[in-house]
Amino acid sequence: PTDKWHLDEVVIRIKGRTHWLWRAVDANGDVLDILVQSRRNKVAAQRFLRKLMKRWGQPRVLVTDKLRSYGAAKAEIAPGIEHRQHKGLNNRSEASHRHTRRREKIMGRFKSPRQAQRFLSVHDQIASLFRPKRHRLSA
Repeated sequence: PTDKWHLDEVVIRIKGRTHWLWRAVDANGDVLDILVQSRRNKVAAQRFLRKLMKRWGQPRVLVTDKLRSYGAAKAEIAPGIEHRQHKGLNNRSEASHRHTRRREKIMGRFKSPRQAQRFLSVHDQIASLFRPKRHRLSA
């Protein structure tokens, strides 16, 4: 993975309850990791960042939307990392949710947070094999 990570969260409904799907994508569009949580606060952001850094090390740059939880979590966990917050810079991670939404609709929603976590972590890794990166292909 590259040293520039795009982080984003999206709401998912499981049995009528709101959960948040946190996703990290590198600069090439490859999904680094996902995490399904019931909260969208500083503690949830810290948990997601710790999980990412445990597996991939520290990035050079974090690109997020304007959710303040990211800034608060980054300040405590890794204050030396550059943090860019802008609605347009985060399009790469926003677009990565599209495939999850399509799969969720086909499956008829997720049955539990655990099932969503297990399925999506595997689905993102396998789906990237069948979805060639168009910007990397020659004309």
